[in-house]
Amino acid sequence: MTQTPPEILDCGRTVDELSDYLTAGRLPADAHIESCPDCLNALDALERVGRLSRDLMADDAERLPPPPQDWLNGILSAVHSELRAGRSFPIHHDDPRVSISVTEGAVRALIRETGDAVPGVYIGRTQIIGDAEIPGEPVEVDVTASIAWGLPVPETTARVRDLVYTALNQHTELKVVGVNITVEDLHGYASDKESS
Repeated sequence: MTQTPPEILDCGRTVDELSDYLTAGRLPADAHIESCPDCLNALDALERVGRLSRDLMADDAERLPPPPQDWLNGILSAVHSELRAGRSFPIHHDDPRVSISVTEGAVRALIRETGDAVPGVYIGRTQIIGDAEIPGEPVEVDVTASIAWGLPVPETTARVRDLVYTALNQHTELKVVGVNITVEDLHGYASDKESS
């Protein structure tokens, strides 16, 4: 049986190492991991997947058929593919000698964090389409999501879309002309708190 090679981040750490570190409660503290943007993004993604797994297990299994066997693997695969820093998007500075940029990985993490803040929503894949490396060029953002069963899909996706637009306008200089959200899965049931 062939073994899959571990996912390796740009900094050299593997997803398996980070998973073990997270399982140990981030103790003893690892200075590299706690200061590395790639590692911190990966830890955030692993924590999100863990929360989603716990939420699904806590939900009454009789109320909704279990998700397909490869559903969680699909989310993990999407998260792994987005852990790389990717392209660099410039940020304007008045001094021409200063070069500032934000990585595509950091922007994707911002999108995921923003969408996940909406109760009952878990963001899957994110993709920034267009020449984002060129200041002022229009870009679109494609996002996939899983939404809790019972939440109104049009209103929920509109809320996620508005929040993503706002976050990208506040924290990047990307010229976002569209945020496209595709609901790929429904999970569990929305709690009273989520549906209100």
